[in-house]
Amino acid sequence: MKPDIKICGLKTPEAVDRAVARGATHIGFIFFPKSPRNIDPALAGELADHVRGKVKIVAVTVDADDEELDDIVSLLRPDILQLHGNESPERILHIKALYGLPVMKVFSVRIASDLDRVDAFIGVADRFLFDAKAPAGSELPGGNGVSFDWGLMASLDGKLDYMLSGGLNKDNVAVALASTSATGVDISSGVESAPGTKDLGMMDAFFDAVAQAERRSA
Repeated sequence: MKPDIKICGLKTPEAVDRAVARGATHIGFIFFPKSPRNIDPALAGELADHVRGKVKIVAVTVDADDEELDDIVSLLRPDILQLHGNESPERILHIKALYGLPVMKVFSVRIASDLDRVDAFIGVADRFLFDAKAPAGSELPGGNGVSFDWGLMASLDGKLDYMLSGGLNKDNVAVALASTSATGVDISSGVESAPGTKDLGMMDAFFDAVAQAERRSA
């Protein structure tokens, strides 16, 4: 099956256009002030408008309150809300009822026990994303360019629809797809020349690597 590809942390029309032209299924805009990929909701909405309908638009938030979400949803008009904080199942149900949008819940993973909380979210979140736990000292819940042991996904495979993130790049995405049952991959820092600066050549190389992995598995 052809994997979904999400390019996250977009901030420029050039990067948005390249992601869509190369076949991204999802594009992500990050609303978290501490991130170098943070973007104003109004600007994100402008960037999304000219590719709307061609790709799924994802709003990435970290423990955002209703007021923040109101602003993001009204200005971006996302297709999916990605929750990258400590949101509870009850909070997710509240958000889904409030906005009528599907939710992708993110879990940060380093060891097997980090997956213990997942069961409580099955049937609540519409999709899952597994990312590497932030290294010591980082204030960012994602986009740190580190990976985790993808073998841990074996305990979940066959039970969940999930995307894989954390330290992905052109050199390891084939292994990530081959060694898990992930239905999609999510990349941000792996296609950047500097934090928050997408490199179009690196994006091309990543899409090429995914395509090559697909051909090998066909």
